[in-house]
Amino acid sequence: MSIRLLLGDEALAQGAIDAGLSGAYAYPGTPSTEITQYVIDSDAARSGRIHARWTANEKTSLEAALGMSFAGKRVMASMKHVGLNVAADVFMNAVIAGAHGGLIVNVADDPSMHSSQNEQDSRMYADMALVPCIEPADQQEAYAAPAHAFELSERLRTPVLIRLVTRLAHSRATVVVGETTSPNEMSLPEDERRFILLPAIARGSYAALVERQPEFLAESARSPLNAFEDGDDPSIGIIACGIGVNYVREIFSEGCPHPFLKIGQYPLPESLFTPILDRCERILVVEDGYPIVERALRGFPVRLTPTVIGRLSGHLPRTGELSPQAIADALGIERLPALTESETPAGRPPSLCPGCPHADTCQVITDVVRNAAGGNGRIFSDIGCYTLGALPPFNAIDTCVEMGASITMARGAADAGLHPAVSLIGDSTFTHSGMTGLLDCVNDGSNVTIVIVDNSTTAMTGGQPSAAENRLVSICQGLGVEPAHIRVVAAMAHKHEENVAILKEEVDHPGTSVVIAQRECIQTARRKAKSKIAGGST
Repeated sequence: MSIRLLLGDEALAQGAIDAGLSGAYAYPGTPSTEITQYVIDSDAARSGRIHARWTANEKTSLEAALGMSFAGKRVMASMKHVGLNVAADVFMNAVIAGAHGGLIVNVADDPSMHSSQNEQDSRMYADMALVPCIEPADQQEAYAAPAHAFELSERLRTPVLIRLVTRLAHSRATVVVGETTSPNEMSLPEDERRFILLPAIARGSYAALVERQPEFLAESARSPLNAFEDGDDPSIGIIACGIGVNYVREIFSEGCPHPFLKIGQYPLPESLFTPILDRCERILVVEDGYPIVERALRGFPVRLTPTVIGRLSGHLPRTGELSPQAIADALGIERLPALTESETPAGRPPSLCPGCPHADTCQVITDVVRNAAGGNGRIFSDIGCYTLGALPPFNAIDTCVEMGASITMARGAADAGLHPAVSLIGDSTFTHSGMTGLLDCVNDGSNVTIVIVDNSTTAMTGGQPSAAENRLVSICQGLGVEPAHIRVVAAMAHKHEENVAILKEEVDHPGTSVVIAQRECIQTARRKAKSKIAGGST
């Protein structure tokens, strides 16, 4: 036994390692990145005991994890909430095929959209897929979650979703760490045909999954992650899910005086709620995300007694993260002590790093597109550091919706007659979900220009390797782009006029063209330089 100071992400990763993990796959996405990075940096991964890899996207991560589970090993795939959208096809089908070795899907949701386009709640996916979901309340529970989930997955032959949120994923606490369990030996499932999802097989597997739901409910009913504590004041009861449990504990540091139901495992059995519903006049539901439990308790359109309040009723904010203060306000408790003005950090808008190659590329694109004849040109951007080009002084992009959309939105706009229609996408995002869009453009002869900013890394999430690996030219050629219209430029200020001329030529080309703007990320270049200096001094 030892005590460590860990992020929630790191606690989950260490818990998985100690529970006999054999494989970890992920595409980096905040706030989930640190889960897999921690595994990659571990002695177990460096020694080869654990196979930990970054992948091209979340779909390929989960597919690889499903393959390792098929071979009897304990494995996990990690992603942020919008990454689960990318992996939804395999996720929904993997549930029907089932697991052999323990299979965990770690999903880090982002209430308040600190680094995301939406704040969707991954518990909805678990409910739709009919799989167990574990929602840790703190770092210690995050550490314990993988062992519980692996055992549950293997016993019930199902993937298990573990849901974190940003505030838990990226905050530190002391965690008691135990011994490491040896990984499973490789084995194959006795009924391999359940992994062949022909309709005749899938229909039977899905029916079996539905029939097993009472078993899943029974697991939740007896789970230690779900617990009821009675209180002396039944005027209101509190139901708290995941990190909401921590917020309630912070308000009532001496112990909650109200009946209190802690939720940490789903699906939700009706029996779990009977004690608090029978005891209280009103119920406050605290959940950091969608009002899933609150809606279930309201049983629309039936009016329940007791009255259920929360996000839907307006007693808690409908959007964004919860906080101890928001919960105190809902309970009518005097305001909690706030930070003094001197302790509150000043707001600072995000910006590209000084020396970032994307700054030069943004300037080139704006000079070409904003000055194009007719003034109707638009720049369709993607997800990455270059998205900050939307802000002053560049004001360089007009759209940013989701990963890969820059190319296909530019194509659709071009089909509508917009010219120039320029796509701005990073090297890692291009291999994540842009290649198929480029193939569509090539097949249709779309009048678009795709600018791929190649900084040789996945910079926004900390500098993980890019799946492109300096192969962008050959990839574009393989997808059918004419070699004469694949142009490589150096993203440097002193090349500005030359790069403007090249981009203008490709914008004027009546078809699909690609301009690859290359220069290494300034942060990874600095780290390499420091490492080289340190290596030379030893």
